[in-house]
Amino acid sequence: MGSQKDINLSVSKYLPFLGALVIFMQSLDGTILNTALSTIARDFGESPLEMQSIIVSYTLTVALLIPVSGWLTAKYGTKRVFISAIVLFTLGSLFCALSFSLNQLILSRIFQAFGGALMVPVVRLTLLYTYPKAQILKVINYITIPALIGPMLGPTVGGFLVEQLSWHWIFILNIPIGLAAIVMAKRIIPNFTSEVGRFDIMGWLYISVGLTAITLVIEKWNNPHFTLLGLFAMLVLGALSLAIYILHAKRKTYPLINLGIFSLVSLRVGVVGNLISRLGTGGMPLMIPLMLQVGFGYSAFHAGLMMIPQALANIFSRTLVLPIVRTYGYRTTLIFSTILTGLIIGNFFFITLATSYITVILLMVSLGAVTAIQSTAMNTITMADLNEETSSDENSLISVTQQLAVSLGISLASMLLLLFENKEFIQTNNQIDAFRYAFLVMGILTVLSSYTFTFLDSNAGTSITGKVMVDEDA
Repeated sequence: MGSQKDINLSVSKYLPFLGALVIFMQSLDGTILNTALSTIARDFGESPLEMQSIIVSYTLTVALLIPVSGWLTAKYGTKRVFISAIVLFTLGSLFCALSFSLNQLILSRIFQAFGGALMVPVVRLTLLYTYPKAQILKVINYITIPALIGPMLGPTVGGFLVEQLSWHWIFILNIPIGLAAIVMAKRIIPNFTSEVGRFDIMGWLYISVGLTAITLVIEKWNNPHFTLLGLFAMLVLGALSLAIYILHAKRKTYPLINLGIFSLVSLRVGVVGNLISRLGTGGMPLMIPLMLQVGFGYSAFHAGLMMIPQALANIFSRTLVLPIVRTYGYRTTLIFSTILTGLIIGNFFFITLATSYITVILLMVSLGAVTAIQSTAMNTITMADLNEETSSDENSLISVTQQLAVSLGISLASMLLLLFENKEFIQTNNQIDAFRYAFLVMGILTVLSSYTFTFLDSNAGTSITGKVMVDEDA
């Protein structure tokens, strides 16, 4: 495998920009879609509260294919896999734009996800191989801040395109960006490879069946085509498949994901924290624009404009992450930022049709600022104890966790919306009430998830922050 000293400095300094461009394309694709769901629902004759399959199909497929990305990257090299990934993602975007039915769009999103599953993990792995650990937080922050332009522009651009042209154009936008990324990748991305055994096809099948079954249970619980017994059987199947993988991984020399890396406390807490906390936060990018359109009756463009202050707050807040974690440490930062995030989400419960848009914007700005700190700290703590021998396994696990958490968060948010939509204790006929109660539950879940981070040591992440925290209770 290549090492940092093998990389030309004039080339390596452009790697973060390429990473930012790729994440920008993915984040633009995701956020631009959120404001278009209501229009797509009308176009296909579907309920806007049941359009989560367009997003879940993508995020779940990405989660399932990310472990494959680790093996492919090790065997064929970062450059080859990365360029192939962009080609697949760009073609998938074209297929999405040409879709004429919901099922066709879902299938196109799954194809698009084949590329999405490879792009970001390969970039992250290349950065880990190229830069020293002390620079990782700075580099990750750098590639994330430009990428946040995607979420800032996405809802507004999506709303504009939906109203002035059609929703098909939100996918066409990816094509020129993808072509630019291919040209850059050919010039600057190094082709790291490493030793790898045979692909663990059985391990991948166990994980795929397990994660798919569990996600479908959450997403389809209110679907009349699924009985309670059928959902329970699916849940058992999912849990059993994951349990079998654990036994399988212990026997394999080269398992798909080496579970031995869970011995690293920082990674274990970061992964579990990602899964649990995003059950509450993962659905917010979908819920807010949907609430503004379905609940308040805003146009797609108006709803997109309302999202800009939140994205700006998110960008600004990320510049504060490094000084905050250096001052208070990862443990304290994660505990309090997660609690504060949950409290802000819970406050969306008090929004009614009489609430001024200024109040709504202030809540959204607060959410954007705090979640930036929480998510950046949560994602980088998992990298605190990385080493080159296990970095591919760790990178795959982290990426799978993030995508799976978003998928579960969106599925849970949609489940809560359907649960509260026709409940008798909701006194009015306003659809906004379903959103209010869903926000309340999501806020409570997020606050409770903060307990996960209490298992971190006070000095966790010092290899990243470069500062040892003093434990006053010692």
